[in-house]
Amino acid sequence: MQNSEALALAAALLSAAGELTRRINEGVVARGFEGRPVYGFAFARLAPDGATVTDLAVHLGVTKQAASQLVDELVRKGYVERWAHPDDARARLIVLTERGWECTRAAEEAAAEAVRGWGEVLGEGEAGALCRQLMRIAPHGPIRPAW
Repeated sequence: MQNSEALALAAALLSAAGELTRRINEGVVARGFEGRPVYGFAFARLAPDGATVTDLAVHLGVTKQAASQLVDELVRKGYVERWAHPDDARARLIVLTERGWECTRAAEEAAAEAVRGWGEVLGEGEAGALCRQLMRIAPHGPIRPAW
């Protein structure tokens, strides 16, 4: 693959990711939840068993202080709670509340709607092939915002 083709592919993937993030966030807001796209990236790390602020900071690629500020915001909005950590008395476990889980389900619905649109553009067969190909090159990569 030539550099120009590789750059075009990279730009297309980044554009698709940005558009998907935007559509998911809009779908979450349309379903009655207040938030920002970073909430979804944080929720991906907090589900299913919670995480510490340090875990969240590493996942998001931000400082511990920035992750702590995000957790404060999520607590104020009722999306997460701080629990005593079962293995470390110095740490707090950040877990999704029922409202956080509801927001997560709303994001899943919005994501499904957005991806269904790809099937309409590409056709179901090509959309399925795209999914399989992307899973081959990024099967378990981190899901984090592009700061």
